[in-house]
Amino acid sequence: MIGNDIDKKSVRTLAQLIEQCNTVVITCHVKPDGDAVGSTLALMHILSTLGKAVHIVTPDSPPRSLRFLPGCKDVVAVSSQEDFCRSLVSKAELIFCLDFNALNRIDRLAPYIRRAKAKKVLIDHHLDPESFADITISHPAESSTCALLFKVICALGLRPIIDKKTAMCLMTGIMTDTGNLSYNANDPDLYIIVADLLRLGVNKVRLWERLNIKTQSQLRLNAFAVDSRMELLMNGRAALITLNSDDLARYDYVKGDTEGLVNVPLTIPEVAVSVFMHQEPGFIKVSMRSKGEFPVNKICSAHFGGGGHLNAAGGEFKGHMREAVDTLRKVLPDYAQYLPIVEK
Repeated sequence: MIGNDIDKKSVRTLAQLIEQCNTVVITCHVKPDGDAVGSTLALMHILSTLGKAVHIVTPDSPPRSLRFLPGCKDVVAVSSQEDFCRSLVSKAELIFCLDFNALNRIDRLAPYIRRAKAKKVLIDHHLDPESFADITISHPAESSTCALLFKVICALGLRPIIDKKTAMCLMTGIMTDTGNLSYNANDPDLYIIVADLLRLGVNKVRLWERLNIKTQSQLRLNAFAVDSRMELLMNGRAALITLNSDDLARYDYVKGDTEGLVNVPLTIPEVAVSVFMHQEPGFIKVSMRSKGEFPVNKICSAHFGGGGHLNAAGGEFKGHMREAVDTLRKVLPDYAQYLPIVEK
């Protein structure tokens, strides 16, 4: 039965906390992706149905590609409304932390969450969670926080109140964190969850189309990135795409425009690891994806101040682009033994 693998004691304590509280804040990691936004919105809908006053407070705004999701317009970002966010956090009786494993993943929202008197609940699928929460539900084997959240909802006995809009939000996280079920998607339970969400009215085909709508400038930026900024390393087994600030400005870049770009080089049969680096104010954002047993999470953790999963990870580099690239070139050969055998 879905949800049976969630710790029973944690479920009982969580049920009590939900019952006893009136005001709830939900947050997620900086630069929220489909899983972060989908899980926070889904939980907001569930708790609102239970009569709770719920606010989603995030480090920065969701990307425009996700703003069609029901409830997204109500997300409050610290980057634009810091005083209001601080007030919401300080008044909350219960705080949910979704899709991140450490407080530094919520940027300048971290000190407010740390100082908050409210009970805190962490629900996440990343490795090595910090022990800042009163309840930690961490399942790194799960493909997404949305899949894990679905199991938590079921364990709480709240499956009957999942409606179509909640199901759409959950499906968004599952689809975006698995590339529409093309990777990290070998768990049979995942397809039971997907089937249940489809029965609730989610149009998976239409949802995937909406998640992948691109503007003309986005298409041109992504085409430019592959055509002019992609290079192959490690005798063609690794791919690197870099975009500097001038590249981004040329195509009127806004956050979310390069979503999914890191996956593109993996369509080349020989490429087992793909790295995408782009300029952010003050640092280089690093995203990595891989095939087989190639551990991009280890590379991101050891060399780029980040982490993630075996086949999907990210981090940041404090310095110039050329220094980030030099670091990657230097360390990649150390992981050559993990390269999968090329099938002929």
